[in-house]
Amino acid sequence: MTIGVIGAGAWGTALAQALASDGRSVKLWALEVGLADRINATRRNDLYLPSADLAASIQATGDLADMADCDALLIVTPAQHMGATLAKLPAFPQDLVLCAKGIEASSGRMMHDVAHAIAPASDIAVLSGPTFAHEVAAGLPCAVTLACSGGAAQWERLSPAIARPNFRPYYSDDVVGAEVGGAVKNVLAIACGVVDGLGLGQNARNALITRGFAEMLRFGVALGGKAETLNGLCGLGDLVLTCSSTSSRNFSLGKALGEGMSAEEALADKRTVAEGAHTAPILATIAQQHGVQMPIVEAVNHLLAGRPAKDVVAELLARPLKAEGLTA
Repeated sequence: MTIGVIGAGAWGTALAQALASDGRSVKLWALEVGLADRINATRRNDLYLPSADLAASIQATGDLADMADCDALLIVTPAQHMGATLAKLPAFPQDLVLCAKGIEASSGRMMHDVAHAIAPASDIAVLSGPTFAHEVAAGLPCAVTLACSGGAAQWERLSPAIARPNFRPYYSDDVVGAEVGGAVKNVLAIACGVVDGLGLGQNARNALITRGFAEMLRFGVALGGKAETLNGLCGLGDLVLTCSSTSSRNFSLGKALGEGMSAEEALADKRTVAEGAHTAPILATIAQQHGVQMPIVEAVNHLLAGRPAKDVVAELLARPLKAEGLTA
């Protein structure tokens, strides 16, 4: 199976490096003018992942037409640009593997719905889990969820093409659950960064992770996802990792907000994308439509709208006392 990666940001480059780790040929499409040529010439992505020496079997290109003969494409563009990028592809392979974590803000659609509308004949899969790009590119071991809308048959096609000794996928048929986990954890990571920026301590951060996971679970089940999926790598696993390290762009955004920086200032770096900032407003809207309580997500929205972090935290702590559980 010939694999292509659409998107040469840090995560797309890391995935290409992982797939090429055994010498197999991988195509990597880069949007930025000149980046593909520099990758091919220097074996480095100087914009997004300069620490990695890239495999010789990665062939970068700036022309989407060069990806037309791939048997499977990993789509690793930012969530808000995925639809526009897919629409420019000259042809679609049998398998599209979505690696963006978010919800389309303009429509409220999940990523698999966006992809299916553009490429209805392709089988859609979602790859998600607790991964930092620089560790994957360095060949450190990790495990991810590969949720296949095409079921076991799609898994049997994709898993041998994607699995490597240090990159271990686990099968799921729950595309909704896999996507919900990735989208919601980005928003919750902003909240955890605020806790860190305010110096509220480990107790507060772990309480927030636990209660945030309850929100993720409520939301995912309401949308038709499975609790077992969200209890796994692409839900709880990804949440714990992203909420615990400044290597997370969403956590770093929240930390800056907690330290007093405005949302406008914190989001000024256009080279990196904190997906949670785009996802939070539409996530809160969809939750309200389904009658799902997500107070931490709502708090993140208040922060992004410019409310002081200390005031938002005080309001969260002042909520009425109730029993712990999925409906609390």
